[in-house]
Amino acid sequence: MTKILQVYENFSAVLALPFGKLGIRTVAGQITELCYLPPHVEAKAPTDAPARLAGEQLQRYCADPSFVFDLPLRPAGTDFQRKVWDAISSIPAGSMRTYGELARHVGSAPRAVGQACGANWFPVVIPCHRVTAAGGLGGFSNSDDPNGYLLGIKRWLLAHEGSSEYAWQQTTLI
Repeated sequence: MTKILQVYENFSAVLALPFGKLGIRTVAGQITELCYLPPHVEAKAPTDAPARLAGEQLQRYCADPSFVFDLPLRPAGTDFQRKVWDAISSIPAGSMRTYGELARHVGSAPRAVGQACGANWFPVVIPCHRVTAAGGLGGFSNSDDPNGYLLGIKRWLLAHEGSSEYAWQQTTLI
């Protein structure tokens, strides 16, 4: 258990947001990762300016789903992943695209697009929640557990942005 707690202590902040907990990692004035965390993780006040800025902007997004982020993100990912993330970033709030549609746009395969979505270092800011499977919600952050907190976050984010298509699938953990 100590090892797991140490992993959570490495965050510059852990925010309790309406959709769940979000960890923020920073290095040298840049955000290096945003990470969805399990509900049991304790909130932690931001310890530096980039984490405070991210917290402020995430709160603004939670109040207004059309808010546009402007954060000091450390470059991450492969050329292909960045190409997919750029395409995802162009999806307007309230809209969704399927993995297949995105794959056609970037000249790739749906599975590769899904893997790039799962490798996203900056969820919410790069809105991978706006990408769904052709036949349903699809996975999220490398999880397809229909009762898990990650798909619950995806449902919340889509509903927050105006999509009611997947709201009926919301479940409660026991």
